[in-house]
Amino acid sequence: MLTPDPDNIICHECGLSCSIPPLADSHKAQCPRCGFVLSAKHTNALDRILAFSFTALIFLAASLPFEFLSFKSNGLERTIDVAASFNILIDNQYHTLALMELVTIFVIPLIILLGLIYLLFPLKQGRCPPHGKRVLDMVFWLIPWSMAEIFLIGALVSLIKIISLADIVLGPSFFAYILFSVALTTVMLHLDKHQLYKLLNKANKEPVEDKHHSSSHGNDRSISIQKTWALIITSIVLYIPANMLPIMNTRLLGQDDPSTILGGVILLWHMGSYPIAAVIFIASVAVPVAKILVLIWLNYSVQRRQTNLTQERIVLYRIAEFVGRWSMVDVYVVIILVSLIQLGNTMSIYPGGASLAFCGVVIVTMLAAMTFDSHLIFNTDKNHEH
Repeated sequence: MLTPDPDNIICHECGLSCSIPPLADSHKAQCPRCGFVLSAKHTNALDRILAFSFTALIFLAASLPFEFLSFKSNGLERTIDVAASFNILIDNQYHTLALMELVTIFVIPLIILLGLIYLLFPLKQGRCPPHGKRVLDMVFWLIPWSMAEIFLIGALVSLIKIISLADIVLGPSFFAYILFSVALTTVMLHLDKHQLYKLLNKANKEPVEDKHHSSSHGNDRSISIQKTWALIITSIVLYIPANMLPIMNTRLLGQDDPSTILGGVILLWHMGSYPIAAVIFIASVAVPVAKILVLIWLNYSVQRRQTNLTQERIVLYRIAEFVGRWSMVDVYVVIILVSLIQLGNTMSIYPGGASLAFCGVVIVTMLAAMTFDSHLIFNTDKNHEH
């Protein structure tokens, strides 16, 4: 939480109250207790964020109207663009997957970029835009759900999966989307929440607060733990059908060949695609299981008020929070393959029941990591420093 003094920060991860001096360019301030980066001042950050935000918007627009991928097999050809992939999923009654794809790779990144432009233009002139704090809060709340780069990795994995079956041609929109992802990632690397709140404070002439992830006390502590347990249990329940049911079904010459997540990994391994098999196994099997186990241990440890292994627990929390979203790679692989390979009984791919279940696992574990109050690792309900 940013207190009325803009240089007084309560650490997002451990709850320690820290006072930091004004930072020089390319310098950062870290929490002395947990090592979390409290603030980092990037050289010409506002100019770079604005420049790359406009660049990202241009390439996002360029990725929509042109050919994204082309698939040729046995004299049959199919071409898709990004917008067509949404329509294909909807036409085949896969509305949830279509909505998830639309929101995570287009709508959310677009809102983030427009929100930053709306904020930074007036802030560069020393003016506070209307509802500036709400827009800034919204931008940082949406950032974890922006998955453009994960979609791109999923597209590359899907190409490697089918390159032995057909000729693949990358269209102009594919390269535009790569450049969009690079520009968007550059924007994220230059964002600093504390520095932006300082600018809002200065322009607004009144203190604004970032109340995200405030420390828990009393009933708040209990509610945080209970919510996290509920989400962990839900993710475990969803993980069972996500692995037992087929994640996609391949129809080749009228014969159906369902494939589970693990079955797909084994098939890729036997085909000699060892790196891709490893990526899918790590992202779709190892990471979700590890994240669930880590969250179980973390939530149990704070419920039992354990005081040991604080540094080890905070490191595991950071890893779980960072890697969880990358499990969406396999879901995007299915979406790309379903959108691209629709050649009737000759060759078609359809999503299986596991695709929605696995998507639910990723979303629920992300929510569990967000709900978990890392302040409790340091028992800040008893030892909070002011």
